[in-house]
Amino acid sequence: MFDLLKGRLVIVRTMLLIATLTLTIIGILTIYAVGNAGQAGSAGQPSELANFWKKQIAFAAMGFIAMLGVNLVSYRRLGQAAYWIYAFILVLLVLPLVDKFADLPFVPVINNARRWLRLSMGPMSLNIQPSEICKPVYVLALAWYLRYRSNYRNFRVLLGPFLLTLLPTALILLEPDLGTVLLMMPVFFAMLFIAGAKVKHLAMMLLLALLVSPLMWHKMQPYQRIRISSVLLQSDWLRDKAENHPALSRTLVGTTFSERRWKNNWGYHLIRSKYAVASGGATGYGFRGGPFVKYNVFLPERHNDFIFAIIAHQWGFIGCIAVLALYVILLWCGLEIAAANTDPFGRLLAAGIVAMFAIQIIVNVTMTIGLTPITGLTLPLVSYGGSSLLSSMLCVGLLNNVGRWRPFTVAPRR
Repeated sequence: MFDLLKGRLVIVRTMLLIATLTLTIIGILTIYAVGNAGQAGSAGQPSELANFWKKQIAFAAMGFIAMLGVNLVSYRRLGQAAYWIYAFILVLLVLPLVDKFADLPFVPVINNARRWLRLSMGPMSLNIQPSEICKPVYVLALAWYLRYRSNYRNFRVLLGPFLLTLLPTALILLEPDLGTVLLMMPVFFAMLFIAGAKVKHLAMMLLLALLVSPLMWHKMQPYQRIRISSVLLQSDWLRDKAENHPALSRTLVGTTFSERRWKNNWGYHLIRSKYAVASGGATGYGFRGGPFVKYNVFLPERHNDFIFAIIAHQWGFIGCIAVLALYVILLWCGLEIAAANTDPFGRLLAAGIVAMFAIQIIVNVTMTIGLTPITGLTLPLVSYGGSSLLSSMLCVGLLNNVGRWRPFTVAPRR
């Protein structure tokens, strides 16, 4: 029986790695397309994105090495060190915040945010985003805590996993990085549910979150409110009401609303992303084809947060289905690995990673078509970014690690 299970897991792990490699290649090709579509940038200079695909290949190589690295030891050994790794990540999350009071040379400020740590290696430098690396580490630590039934079956002991979530969430929110914060809370609830926490306890926590949300809303920066309220502001009727009612305007965007500013600023990314997706039609413009690929001004961040819109623009509905099918394969492989493992920690670790991937994919894809707020969450394995790709590769490596080891069997003592 075990030999049959082991053979099945070999097939599942092979499919997992194939899906991962294919999605990574699709990301590199799309990044190459948007940077090398035959159109020069300002003043006739080459596009600033022209060499990003080379960097993405380097990031992919580092991610592959990291994926191999987490397979050098059993995932159970990693679990034993989970809290130490978690504490180390918390220290890395604190460093960008320290830069607000003491100018640290290795903390760059990009777009008024302190999210990165710069690692200098001679003439080269690499920016690492601790909040991205925090994702797999958080799932690892939370799975290790929830491996015992006594740690989630009554409301009082839920304080432990809540604190494990609250500490990095608060630090990431102060960077600020709203996208990662909005990802961690659903992962938290998903893992509690998978572990077997009582539904009434989860409902009580959700109710408390809803009661606190109005206070958090008023504490948000205007641009953070706009990102969330933009989903509602797609309605012509609501935009008209906001323009004519100052109180509603301040509630939604934190300042005076105007239709012109909506089209040219607040809603620009959302509107253009929907145009890029819709213009792709059934089959798209083809590789390196279409105005949204050739001109950066049509859709900023098209190599990063909005890369799915570019995939839709180039390859149309058929291309979108193909990419989503690869993600379904990846998620299915993760669930198969979780179901085949009888170790509570291994099962929770695999299921938590699947939940994190699923939430991130759904949020990124739906935000490009206006169904969810623009949060800045990347598309796993596809979007440009070293930290994002490294984080996703680490997650795949952990899934493979859980699938490699023989499940526990229950047998009487000799």
